[in-house]
Amino acid sequence: MTSTTSAPATGAGAPPGTGPGVRSRTHTWEPPTSYADGAGRSGLEVLRLCVEGRFPQAPICGTLGFRLVAAEHGRAVFEGEPAEHLLNPMGTVHGGFLATLLDSALGSAVMSTLAAGRAYTTIQLGVNMVRPVFTDTPTLRCEGTVIHAGRTTATAEARVVGTADGKLYAHATTTCAVFALPGTD
Repeated sequence: MTSTTSAPATGAGAPPGTGPGVRSRTHTWEPPTSYADGAGRSGLEVLRLCVEGRFPQAPICGTLGFRLVAAEHGRAVFEGEPAEHLLNPMGTVHGGFLATLLDSALGSAVMSTLAAGRAYTTIQLGVNMVRPVFTDTPTLRCEGTVIHAGRTTATAEARVVGTADGKLYAHATTTCAVFALPGTD
């Protein structure tokens, strides 16, 4: 859960971060699913439990304002809301938001192909941003799809599109290392 508030205006000479229009953002999260929680479940099973709300979404989702909305074998879909707290100094949503959204969809797509006792980590991420995102940009949808799922590596691609306008905002590829979870080999 996330909330944003604006602070009341203060007098001249106030310290930075306490002036007129200063905003505050807080959020809460549940501890992420541990290896023990997911024991005996495939990556796809864990992802589907997250979509259903039976397992918590990854804490980064609440931090940046996106969520896993669908998962099937070789595919994962996230949706995210551009917002003011994500702006860079130029007034556009920071590229790190898009990169994290893409990395999440790419990695989850790979995770959806993994058997119980297997895990992944990103070892390469290539991101291309093709148009700016603003605070009034409608909800963004990011779909990751696996290209190759091997014993020790996996590759995937993803695209971020506007749900309202269908425009492409960014796309990416990844290479992931695939390995046995600690204590399962």
